[in-house]
Amino acid sequence: MKVLITGLLGCLLTVPLAVAEPLTKGERDRAMSYLHATRKQLLDAVEGLSEAQWKWKPAPDRWSVAEVAEHITVSEQFLLEGAVQKTIQGAKASEDVLAKTKGKDEAIQKGVPDRTRRFQAPEPLVPAARFADRNALTAAFKERRDRTIAFVEKTPAELRSYAAPHPALGDLDAYQWVLFIAAHSDRHIRQLLEVKQTPGFPAK
Repeated sequence: MKVLITGLLGCLLTVPLAVAEPLTKGERDRAMSYLHATRKQLLDAVEGLSEAQWKWKPAPDRWSVAEVAEHITVSEQFLLEGAVQKTIQGAKASEDVLAKTKGKDEAIQKGVPDRTRRFQAPEPLVPAARFADRNALTAAFKERRDRTIAFVEKTPAELRSYAAPHPALGDLDAYQWVLFIAAHSDRHIRQLLEVKQTPGFPAK
């Protein structure tokens, strides 16, 4: 009997346990690629703008290039700290909640940048002239985006095991919130380009 029990224990110890894993290389690469791409797109879009172009508004109720860029920059830190890092400091999500996040990676990258639907920005993320000029804003954006990229590259956290709700998309796991940061930038870079293409945008 002792031999039988010992043999059973040995078999059990060799069975792999079903545990969550940190991000795969593919997941990290996908997120970092999207973050790098939208980083470059924003910086390219505001490069060389004059003060008149930077501050020009298509209408009193529309944002200027400066205001769109500020919203992107302020949202970067807000989302990384609030929707990602704070979420993974809490309890892991239940299986029921995680089931609701399945299949949303593609929906985030395709749906969030789509500007056919408009949303009101939360009050903390509304532009409020927080930065002295374009150089100060772009420096802040670079620092915050680089921090996000470094987090994705190095975190050992099981981002797929944690989740938090989005008001429009429902439950998203922490990795999907990272994709959302890049997709949110993508959306508003398109808004910024719309401003630049509006009739009346200053020639210089």
